[in-house]
Amino acid sequence: QPTECFLSQPEEKQESTVKAKRRKKKKISDILEKSAPKPGVPADLQNLLSQHFGENRSVIEIEELKLSDSCFLPANDLTHSFSSYLKEICPKWAKLRKNHNEKKSVVMLVICSSALRSLELIKSMTAFKGDCRVLKLFAKHIKIKEQVNMLEKGVFHIGVGTPGRVKALVEQDGLCLNSTKYMILDWNWRDQKLRRMMDIPEV
Repeated sequence: QPTECFLSQPEEKQESTVKAKRRKKKKISDILEKSAPKPGVPADLQNLLSQHFGENRSVIEIEELKLSDSCFLPANDLTHSFSSYLKEICPKWAKLRKNHNEKKSVVMLVICSSALRSLELIKSMTAFKGDCRVLKLFAKHIKIKEQVNMLEKGVFHIGVGTPGRVKALVEQDGLCLNSTKYMILDWNWRDQKLRRMMDIPEV
């Protein structure tokens, strides 16, 4: 009898570890952690635009949506930090920054999926931005009127924000894109639900 009790204990442990392993396999986060992220390429954006607008537009209108290769700068191959990537794509930033004096506009627009991610990116571009002014363009704790007033009164060089707020500012004529030379999409970053910015239907 004692030996039977002794044998039954390790058997139970084996069963519990098997169950735990099975549960882990079901989690998509584990699969994504193991798979290496691929850098976004221009074709990804082109495909996304044609998929999104394909049902409502004519063939001619879809052709007009296609951007030429000259519109795209090299994508971050994921070996760069954010600052080093910006230095590579925009080597003449100091000159651009000095020459920019238009209100209601920014030279560089960075679009990402959340307010917290915007703050992360602002912190990580310190080595690149120098003494230029950066404006937060997201809705969390900041009213749209405040942002419109700031854009009207001061000169800002970089705007970092979310698609919804950037769209609202453009529609209300608070943000003018005529002097915007660079638009950067935070393509690969995933939120807590493991969605990229482009996986969110509203975007």
